[in-house]
Amino acid sequence: MDTHLETIQEQEKAMAHIRDKLALLPELPGCYLMKNREGTIIYVGKAKILRNRVRSYFTGSHAGKTQRLVADIRDFEYIVTSSNMEALILECNLIKLHQPRYNVLLKDDKTFPYIKITNERHPKLEVTRRVLKDKARYFGPYPNAYAAQQTKKLLDRMYPLRKCGVMPKEVCLYYHMGQCLAPCVKDIQKEDYEGIRDEIARFLGGSHEEIKKELRRKMEEAAEDLYFERAKELRDQIANIETVMEKQKINATDKKDRDVFGYSVDKGWMCVQILYIRQGKMIERHASSFPFYGEAYADFLSYVTQYYSDNPALPQEILLPYNEAGSGAPAAGEARSAIGPSRADIMAANEAADADGDDGEENSPEEAGESAQAALNAGTAGAAPGINAADMNVEEFEAAGTGAELPMVAETQGEYAASSDEEVQHASELGDLNGAAALQQWLNVKALVPKRGSKRKMVEMACENARVSLEEKFRLIERNEERTSGAADRLGDAMGLDSLHRVEAFDNSNIQGTNPVSAMVVFLDGKPAKQEYRKYKVRTVKGADDYATMREVIRRRYERVLKEGLPLPDLVLVDGGKGQISIAIDVLENELGLSVPVAGLVKDAKHRTAQLMSGDPPEVVPLARDSEEFYLLQRIQDEVHRFAISFHREQRAKSMVTSKLDSIPGVGDKRRQLLLKHFGSLKKIREASVEDFRPLSIGDKLARQILEALKNES
Repeated sequence: MDTHLETIQEQEKAMAHIRDKLALLPELPGCYLMKNREGTIIYVGKAKILRNRVRSYFTGSHAGKTQRLVADIRDFEYIVTSSNMEALILECNLIKLHQPRYNVLLKDDKTFPYIKITNERHPKLEVTRRVLKDKARYFGPYPNAYAAQQTKKLLDRMYPLRKCGVMPKEVCLYYHMGQCLAPCVKDIQKEDYEGIRDEIARFLGGSHEEIKKELRRKMEEAAEDLYFERAKELRDQIANIETVMEKQKINATDKKDRDVFGYSVDKGWMCVQILYIRQGKMIERHASSFPFYGEAYADFLSYVTQYYSDNPALPQEILLPYNEAGSGAPAAGEARSAIGPSRADIMAANEAADADGDDGEENSPEEAGESAQAALNAGTAGAAPGINAADMNVEEFEAAGTGAELPMVAETQGEYAASSDEEVQHASELGDLNGAAALQQWLNVKALVPKRGSKRKMVEMACENARVSLEEKFRLIERNEERTSGAADRLGDAMGLDSLHRVEAFDNSNIQGTNPVSAMVVFLDGKPAKQEYRKYKVRTVKGADDYATMREVIRRRYERVLKEGLPLPDLVLVDGGKGQISIAIDVLENELGLSVPVAGLVKDAKHRTAQLMSGDPPEVVPLARDSEEFYLLQRIQDEVHRFAISFHREQRAKSMVTSKLDSIPGVGDKRRQLLLKHFGSLKKIREASVEDFRPLSIGDKLARQILEALKNES
């Protein structure tokens, strides 16, 4: 009660301080940083007008999630910027720097892969996630590593650049297959490589149709000249191009590169879908799902900002959905990622590779990171509330999958042909209404908000895919609930139990009686509660005696339950059949006076769960092997077995270390512990010198004995 009263008093004191600061907020654009009671930044946002946006967190009513966020705020700071675009970049850098717990953090996103032609005397193709100013040529980004690797594999077959990392002394198999020029033994001219570079650039630039026509012409000429093997090779190359490059189904006639964004929200979660249009063809999509904490469109725009801070190469156009809510300037920046090189960096790198000249420096968003930190250090900062995760458990939600394998929701190809008369709302026309203007100004790429026409249909398709992906995730979660709590209820019914909320399962582990241990796992409503798992070193049993081990562990566990008033389980599961069940019942009822149902999990000859036995005397409980109840029992048995085995391995490894050191004269228990604490492992002790033992007050003579004994054993 006293603690609750102190918390209320602390909140009232903090609110009084916040109200004083709210009165001094400027009517300028900038970023705000919200802090908790420890002074930790828990949320970063941006605003066109700081006074209006920050005040909105502390006035009026909020949704449940936002209210929990506001309850955690004890102070705020702000940073004034000269424009909304600067606020956008600053927000991105502050989130990257502080990683606030209530901001949307793109923790499942990584830098996208690129195909690189190295700038070497004998160049080669590589797949990389880092874009450097090394005069190499970069192509991408590719939506996933598989797409990049498949394209590289095709290029390796078509163009004879070297494949080896270190130049060999003689030709390899690639030369005999016609996939390498053998620079290891031949003098290859620079002009030869330039021609190959240009061909690869044409291919990756979208001219594979022209290359296919050229290959088809060469194939026909080879066939006419009766060079059938060469014709077959060319035919295979054409087939490979079609396999890798012709999987796209949705086309646009203008051949532009576009990123099409869509989003959907439900139950406090947001799913963002990105459709990648390259050379007028849809090649891939990417989905991200996460809890959001503020105004939906503002959080979506912040996601887009953070996404492009992590992707060096940009498309020609970015298509964004319209903010149907019609809210004001976005205020919640919520994402995390590293600031990557800009499109200008990629172009500068490629132009430098073409010209073999100096690669000039370009302004990139990375410079904003330094100014962001400098501004923060100056102390003119402010912050906004962040919210705890959604009501749903984040790990459970993410475990349901990313939605990438869901079927694409699409219309016919013809609906995506770009038309000249469609109406598109340009970002610059929107001002700061939805933040697209700031995005365009920063990235120097057209940011469009289509109102109708084919581009609008592309955005609607992205939004529909986001909705389907989010809906599918919730269905998977509901199905998982059915497989856990539903299965637990049905299992309880099959065993004649009123409730099966808490299950405690036991398993023993030893190797020929050495290092005997036991383990217990707890399942609540069919889900593992790992914080309640327990490990047991067997104290009274010598050798391999499974019955005696089970008796000791059951006694120790439930004596402690009685002593500390811990909750009793609805079911005790033991690994074994009638013997183990009888032992557990005897301890619980006759020694401890407890009436707890006991069941045994019997394994087959292949050490897999075969049947469930329960009762006194034990009888088989009829369960279908393909039922969710039986699957739940398998999960419990596998989990307790895994936990027991891992603990046994730990103990066995420790005993091996102990025996090697204890066998050395002059090394007792204290000195052994001192050695392991100082060096960390036997391997490091073995690799140490005599001088390394002196800080432990171990003389040179004993040190040499220890080293000699360990080296002899190895």
